[in-house]
Amino acid sequence: MSSRAPQDTGRDAQRLWSVDEHLADVLAAIRPLEPIELQLLDAQGCVLVEDVTVPVALPPFDNSSMDGYAVRTADVQGASEEFPAVLTVIGDVAAGSAELPTVGPGQAARIMTGAPLPPGAEAVVPVEWTDGGTGGGAAVGMTPASAAPERSGGEVRVHRAAEARAHVRARGSDVQAGDLALAAGTVLGPPQIALLAAIGRGTVRVRPRPRVVVLSTGSELVQPGESLAAGTIYDSNSFALAAAARDAGAIAYRVGAVADDAETLRSTIEDQLIRADLLVTTGGVSVGAYDVVKEALTSVAAADDGADGGLMDFRKLAMQPGKPQGFGTIGPDHTPLLALPGNPVSSYVSFELFVRPAIRALMGLADVSRPSVRAVLEADKALGSPAGRRQFLRGTYDAQKGTVSPVGGSGSHLIAALAHADSLMVVPEDVTSLEPGAELEVVLLG
Repeated sequence: MSSRAPQDTGRDAQRLWSVDEHLADVLAAIRPLEPIELQLLDAQGCVLVEDVTVPVALPPFDNSSMDGYAVRTADVQGASEEFPAVLTVIGDVAAGSAELPTVGPGQAARIMTGAPLPPGAEAVVPVEWTDGGTGGGAAVGMTPASAAPERSGGEVRVHRAAEARAHVRARGSDVQAGDLALAAGTVLGPPQIALLAAIGRGTVRVRPRPRVVVLSTGSELVQPGESLAAGTIYDSNSFALAAAARDAGAIAYRVGAVADDAETLRSTIEDQLIRADLLVTTGGVSVGAYDVVKEALTSVAAADDGADGGLMDFRKLAMQPGKPQGFGTIGPDHTPLLALPGNPVSSYVSFELFVRPAIRALMGLADVSRPSVRAVLEADKALGSPAGRRQFLRGTYDAQKGTVSPVGGSGSHLIAALAHADSLMVVPEDVTSLEPGAELEVVLLG
């Protein structure tokens, strides 16, 4: 990813990179995944790489939108409950029928929803407009054919007139043959999958969902469900980031927490390369004696350096939370890796700003970041922000009022506040105090 070797000393190590610079460098190194052909259900959540045109009209034939009777309009003209039109029923037309009766003068055919309109018929009258062939009052439904096959014959009394094409779905009224069904770049959700199936497509060419491997580092981390010993905490980051990766459209693999040992971490990462289009680590990127991610990843990059290798870069960003960041490529396939800080809020905010866009770029999407809006700050007091840092505060956004309110404090360990937030309030680098009533940018997380 980087054009230079990792450095932690000297003038460049002291530089504070901007959020925009870091994101631009990350995205510059991401290439969309190669397209593959997938079965429809396997393609859900993927991005279409080709225009799909309609091979046949949809619906492919005129069909009924109601359960009722296919009739000629002249035969039911002026029909009423007092003076019903009495028609001879010549048979049933069920959905999927291939051989259709011809409806002549004074005749009707029982027809089911979705069944093709038979020759001679011009409209469909709902069964509720008739006596259902019972000789009584208005029907509430049709007698099942298996229970009373004789009802497909005899007579039916129609109590209301019908205009031509009433309750008829016209051939091609949804899409015509040759129409563009879906354009390249479309994300395939359930409605798009339904359309592809309806026009007869069994497979589709897409960019696959990226495989993202998430792992936490830290000897203090314990898996949820286990007992806590003195000095230990539960690993929440790997769960949060794996869930966030899925939310972004990826297939996520969560690796159990890795102890603060560079060799163990290095071998774990190398083992995960076989199933990763993107690796994400959390923790161990600051300046502590046990922050082993830089040590381990630098050794991996150094071992791989050259024509077939990668490079890792560790930076300090002008942002809060999330100042320490690492990124690069590792392994023979130059697999992208983003190393995030370990504090829970720092980790999650970093994911939203850098990892989510990387995942979306791998999918081949043009719009990779969360949507943002302008909102008015609704707070009891001014919000402070460090000079020269872009601060991201948790908030709740009210779309109707156009306001945003802070949730919790600015501490990077406040998971509970994060859980109740639906947005990030962005305080620019040149602003140190934001008064209530001020307008600011809000990144929507929902």
